[in-house]
Amino acid sequence: MEGNRLGNRALDKIEKLGNKLPHPFMLFVYFIVAIILTSFIISFFDVAFQDPESGDMIEINNMLSADGIEYIFSSMLDNFTGFTPLGTVLSLMLGIGLAQKVGLMESFMKKTITNAPKQLVTYAVVFAGILGNLASDAAFVIIPPLAAMVFYSIGRHPVAGLAAGFAGVGAGFTANFLITGTDALLSGISTEVAQTINADLFVTPVDNYFFMVVSVFMLIFVGVWITEKVTVPRLGKYDPKYAEDGVLDQKVEEITPEINRGLRNALIAGALYIGVAALLILPPNAILRGDDGSMVPSPFFDNIVPINLLFFLVVSITYGVTVKEITAARDVPEKMAAAMKDMSGFIVLIFAASQFIAYFDYTNIGAWIAVSGASTLESMNFTGLPVIVLFILFTTMLNMFIFSGSAQWALMAPVFIPLFVYLNYDPAYIQLAYRIGDSSTNIITPMNPYVPMVLAFLKQYDTRAGFGTLFSIMIPYTIVILTLWIIMFVVWSLLGLPIGPGSGMHIQ
Repeated sequence: MEGNRLGNRALDKIEKLGNKLPHPFMLFVYFIVAIILTSFIISFFDVAFQDPESGDMIEINNMLSADGIEYIFSSMLDNFTGFTPLGTVLSLMLGIGLAQKVGLMESFMKKTITNAPKQLVTYAVVFAGILGNLASDAAFVIIPPLAAMVFYSIGRHPVAGLAAGFAGVGAGFTANFLITGTDALLSGISTEVAQTINADLFVTPVDNYFFMVVSVFMLIFVGVWITEKVTVPRLGKYDPKYAEDGVLDQKVEEITPEINRGLRNALIAGALYIGVAALLILPPNAILRGDDGSMVPSPFFDNIVPINLLFFLVVSITYGVTVKEITAARDVPEKMAAAMKDMSGFIVLIFAASQFIAYFDYTNIGAWIAVSGASTLESMNFTGLPVIVLFILFTTMLNMFIFSGSAQWALMAPVFIPLFVYLNYDPAYIQLAYRIGDSSTNIITPMNPYVPMVLAFLKQYDTRAGFGTLFSIMIPYTIVILTLWIIMFVVWSLLGLPIGPGSGMHIQ
């Protein structure tokens, strides 16, 4: 009990401190002001450093000089419209957003959980939670309460179901079998930063794919093991007297025959699409292979985002027509437009983030920090896997204060990608390390806006519960998943396995 109180007080302090942080948009604005002022101050000291690539001496550019002020205004629109993640993410979300608006995502997640045999329900809950990141934050709203209801309906502790669902959605947010908006967004930021160091460097949405696919299986089995071996025994037998009035009378909505037909037809349409795509990539002289018949690189992987976009459009339209969510051709663009409205916050954030990264590059402050940091690490002979693991742990700590994965990466990437590039690490590899640290702690950070909502779901089944209760339930998931993910990452690295098509630990 004392440990629980101490943990609760620590999280309360983190929450209070985190709540004092401004909105991510304003955070970028303040960082932009800091960059401008810092470049002005450094300009008085004639700071210069040698570029490890070219051997040229590079100076810090003053953004309050005539050239700097001109750059601020002349580059603003190009920084925004030319920002790599913007078009990539919005394009992919046209398809994924349509799938959400016609109800395909929600129906698939419900079907996966409610139709699972009793002995496989926990597997289904964690699996649906992980795949639910296709629906982005909507999975936080759908999976935990649904899992709690399903667990109670089969005579199990509802809070255990809620915990398993929350762990799948939160800790598994970055893993999937399909290419998602997260892959496109993070790789776009990584590319934008990496090309400030070397124009030939780029990170594609599939560069972490192999590792993340294997991670899905690891997360499922770990999530189930913790639920069955730690959470369920700790919770003990459920006492319904602590439930809110009416909550135990809630029933899981049945999957209607129409929805079943929609899911079946979407599955068939998806299989046909994948079959056609396979004909364009698998034969030796297929259209989407490289000029020399190679798979990597190839037009297939170069165009994975539009290929995925078309996949989601095909299955979403098929489902929507079947369940009569789409009854006329105009319904498709209208629902896609509605999905884009949900992306308005992302677009606003990207405007500020793109300026921050561009100004960081213009001043050369980022390169200066990276070169100095890389030199220091090399002089300390601290450049191998231990420093990458330390970076993962640093990410977990920062995630306790900045929940948004994209905002956090946009802040971290301009410093850490150049630093590790100078140490010959592939930007995609550093991005992967970031994703491990960021995703593992999503379920315990007080800055996660869905934590209060999940706590509200928890209190429906146990009115005595508080934030400390939720934290004590979820912390084993974070500790075990983070530990095993780091071990998996280290072993993967030592074996020299590719983390994605043509992507590995070091720059080729």
